[in-house]
This record gives sequence, structure tokens and C-alpha cells, in this order.
Amino acid sequence: MNTAYLDSSASDNDRRRQLFDGQIFVFGPRPSSLALVDHARAMIEDAFDGVDPLVAQYHMPVERYVEICQPLKPAFIHNDTTKKLVRAVLEDFGCDLERTYQDVPRLRMVTSDGYLTSGVGYAHHPHRDTWYSAPLCQLNWWLPIYDIDSESSMAFHPAYWSKPVKNGSSEFNYYEWNSTGRKDAAKHITSDSRKQPKPEEPMELEPQIRFVPPAGGIVLFAAAHMHSTVPNTTGRTRYSIDFRTVHLDEVETMGGAPNVDSEPKGTSLRDFKRASDLADLPEELVARYDDEEARSGELVFRPDS
Repeated sequence: MNTAYLDSSASDNDRRRQLFDGQIFVFGPRPSSLALVDHARAMIEDAFDGVDPLVAQYHMPVERYVEICQPLKPAFIHNDTTKKLVRAVLEDFGCDLERTYQDVPRLRMVTSDGYLTSGVGYAHHPHRDTWYSAPLCQLNWWLPIYDIDSESSMAFHPAYWSKPVKNGSSEFNYYEWNSTGRKDAAKHITSDSRKQPKPEEPMELEPQIRFVPPAGGIVLFAAAHMHSTVPNTTGRTRYSIDFRTVHLDEVETMGGAPNVDSEPKGTSLRDFKRASDLADLPEELVARYDDEEARSGELVFRPDS
């Protein structure tokens, strides 16, 4: 049975061990996480230019909303201040910056009542990040930027921590996703035809667990956890940040959470940079997770801009 720890004082080493056993950690806002959230809010509100981003969907056609969010997302992701603030969060949580590697933080928006559920506003079906070529040692950090409700949160499906699900991950190639799927996100407005790994059998989504931290709170969980986007029915858009980390100890030993049903091609490990100086992971370590025959696209996603 999965356990949720609230504002735990466990060391990073102990915390990682428990996360890879299926436990989830939830933290209230801290100065470091609030600084990241404030930075994100400033960029979002500047992009919407006077329109309240929480209810912007009621003031513009969906195409205009996509036009605003399409450049906003990479602007936040690749912003130097964003990266520094993420590093400050990791330091605040006791991570060893010389052995912790972070990927770029993502900015997400989940609009209400089906206004935009594809492309830049994709609402995720039940999935494990490991279906998308995430390493088993990956940890996910998730922060709401504005206060949320249960009806606009994220759901975990703990019954599937050790229970396999028939899924399409064996047909997913991370390098092809970099070259087509991620670049084409803004083209998908009314529907999303991008090939993504999904469950291929009926799932029992109850019981499910939803965490509702205030803005700047953090939900920390293993990439192997089954989770999904809760259909937003609040009348307000949910904006959130998520980023991922791996620790060199588990990368070197190929440790982490158990693999119960993930079979993708390629690896996302080249996306991770050392928190202290943004150096790459050693290629000889990444190669152990790679498949030469899978290299049919871009090894690392490069935005057009």
C-alpha cells in the first residue's frame, strides 16, 4: 500500500529509497518554491496582457489561447532564471547538487470543461512516465502555480504500482517523439492525433488519490507511478510546473523503481543536466540505457526557436 508523507524531514537518500518503493511525498510551500511560482506567474500574466489567465478561455477563441501559450511554454522552460530557481528548490530539499541531475521544467495548463484538451493543453490519460522512455530512477516534482481544487488536480492510481497494464509503450520511440510529437504540439487544437503510449485494456481508476496543495506546494513521486490528469470542471484553468530529477547513484547502478510494464525505445537521460553547473550526464552511462537501433529521430529535443 502506498503511503503519503507530509512535510517529511527525511534525507534525500532516505526519501529516494521510499519513493522507489511507491511512497509519495507532499510538501507545503517554501520560499524557494514560492519564488519559482512567482516567476511563472509573472511570465503567464505578462503573456495574457491584462486578461486573467485563470478565466482567459471565456474571453477568447481557443485558437487565440493556443497562440499565447505556444511561445509561453518554451519561453518559461528555457529561461535562465527558471533553471536557477529550480536549482534553488533542489538545494532547499537537501539534494546533492553535484550528483543530482535535473531536466528542464515544464509549464502546463489544463483548461476547464473541455475548452482545450490537446496539444499545448493536453490532458493526460492514465500513464506512467516510464512508458515515455523515462528512466526507472526518475523522480517527478509537481507544483501548482495558483491554488487548485480536487476537480483540477492530478490523480494517482496506487493499485497499479505493482500491477502491469497492457499498453502501447513498446511502440513508443523517444527520439521520434522529439522530432515530431513535441514539435507538433501546437498544431493539435480540437483533437490530438500524436502517437502516445496509452492503456490498451480497461482500467479500474478507483481507488484514486488526489493531492491539493496550495500554490507553491510540491507533490514528489516516482516516474513509475500510474497517474492521470483530473478532468477540470472548476471553471478555472489549472497552471502547474513539473520537473524531473535523477541521482547519479541510481543512474550508475541502473536502480530505481520496479519495471512492471514499460517497454519504450530510447531514453530521456540526455535531457538531464547536473544541478550544480548544467553539465551533461556522462555519455557512457547514458549508453547503457540506449538502443542504437532506436536512433531514428532527435536524441535531444531542440525547440525551433
